[in-house]
Amino acid sequence: MHPRHFISLLDITASEFRAIINRGIDLKADRDPDYQPLKGRVLAMIFEKSSTRTRISFESGMAHFGGSALFLSPRDTQLGRGEPLEDSARVISSMVDCIMLRTYHHETVTTFAEYSSVPVINALTDLLHPCQLLADMQTYFEEHGEIQGRTVAWIGDGNNMCHSYINAARLLDFKLHIACPAGYLPNREILDAAGERVTLFDNALDAAKGADLIVTDVWASMGQEQEQKQRELAFNNYQVTPQIMANARPWALFMHCLPAHRGEEVSAAVIDGSQSVVFAEAENRLHAQKALLEFLLCE
Repeated sequence: MHPRHFISLLDITASEFRAIINRGIDLKADRDPDYQPLKGRVLAMIFEKSSTRTRISFESGMAHFGGSALFLSPRDTQLGRGEPLEDSARVISSMVDCIMLRTYHHETVTTFAEYSSVPVINALTDLLHPCQLLADMQTYFEEHGEIQGRTVAWIGDGNNMCHSYINAARLLDFKLHIACPAGYLPNREILDAAGERVTLFDNALDAAKGADLIVTDVWASMGQEQEQKQRELAFNNYQVTPQIMANARPWALFMHCLPAHRGEEVSAAVIDGSQSVVFAEAENRLHAQKALLEFLLCE
């Protein structure tokens, strides 16, 4: 029997997505120290890209559930010395109960999943960031309830976060407005699969009109630092400002997966303002991922 993996949001159904969100809300509201469903279980955490929130949330989540987590970097393992991914996946999965990867190439995660005997979780690739969407949607549900039929505006790079918002729109049935400069549009295949749920805009102000949620991300992600100056010019008119938020609905939320650069993709007035829920969103990585671990390992 093949294990259940979480490489993309599309690996779960809409009802499973909502169940994970609601379970995360429950786990956040009532942390029972005696509830340890993963006692004796081990999560291998493979990091080719460093992260504050990803490591702490998964490691803490396993500890809360009575399990343990192993931090693995290419410097500490044969992963950085040319061992085939297929061999690493077979060996590592024979010794642990779940594998989480945060890496550059999406194929690294899909290859691990193909050869792993335990569930594999995509904690970020250059193509997708599904774990962040679990936290983002949990945060929205906590603040405003059901997102079906609502409007989300993505402003900035058509990156892995944007791709995962497109997939979330398909599953949870919300409208997604995407404002990206030319040359930075999302993957065409992912975009086309969403059909009429997604609309592209060439300016941020129009994309934000009537939105219930405004989301952005850094202009240059990890590994794109050499493009910083070029991206600053391209994204100059895509900063989320109070004017942008004012064009959304009065109750609109602002989200950012963090870390953020105030004065670049978002103004300090917005990220530190009353509509921002970025710190609740960050905390919800813990609760949503606990719900995910429970879903993958306790069924």
